[in-house]
Amino acid sequence: MRKYAICNETFEGWEHARICARIAELGYTGLEVAPFTLAPRITEVTAVQRAELRRQAQAAGVQILGLHWLLARTEGFHLTSPDPAVRQRTGEYLAELAHAAADLGGNILVLGSPAQRTYPAEWSRQKAEDFALDTLSYCLKALEQRQVYLCLEPLSPTETNFLNTATEAVALAQRLNHPYVRLHLDVKAMSSEALPIPEIIRTHAAWLTHFHANDPNKRGPGFGSTDFCPILQALWDIHYTGWISVEVFDYSPDPETIARESIRYLKECAEKVTPFSKR
Repeated sequence: MRKYAICNETFEGWEHARICARIAELGYTGLEVAPFTLAPRITEVTAVQRAELRRQAQAAGVQILGLHWLLARTEGFHLTSPDPAVRQRTGEYLAELAHAAADLGGNILVLGSPAQRTYPAEWSRQKAEDFALDTLSYCLKALEQRQVYLCLEPLSPTETNFLNTATEAVALAQRLNHPYVRLHLDVKAMSSEALPIPEIIRTHAAWLTHFHANDPNKRGPGFGSTDFCPILQALWDIHYTGWISVEVFDYSPDPETIARESIRYLKECAEKVTPFSKR
């Protein structure tokens, strides 16, 4: 069964309960949350507030699946900082995000945040990776305790110089060697890679835990030239059972249209997917 979700920052200015009710009406069963839509820092969202957000989602038949844009609009955090204190502070904040995701009812953290991971051009990638691994070491206990997956998100070279391909993200996860550090894939980001998107999905099937549906034009699926039929076919072929979450960066024409047309197009493509048993 396919699980469709959408990111809450799409609905800027909407109350949380209204977002949940409307996306449920449109056929979504999951909501992905950007922490900055709740508070400047996730630690400012109290246990009572977290419980209420979760209750409102559940009342609408929606699950808050987790958090993304983890470090966006924050200061003092950086994944590849040369400063040990910054690395520790960043890793400990990721641990707080894991606790928050679980409190909200989710088990996913998407580690994108390009500005907070870019490293100086004169560094080697090995040096940046070593710093990143040290940063992440501070959140592993919380990930395991709360059973939350930290999903590394490859991003294009126009956004950052750290983890630009799925292969690089998997290599970092392999070095860390922790069961709750996994891979996230995003259609817009994958479009910058040399390999076709379906091939990237199949190649890294064993690591894939979360998926963002969007178009390289920064809009939703179906709002650009990307054909999602072979993409969904690849997800079906690898027996992917996670969320397909709509994430846009261009919020035109409006949240309602984005949400309605994105899921309509995804479901239309899904109807064309052929199970192995019927080939």
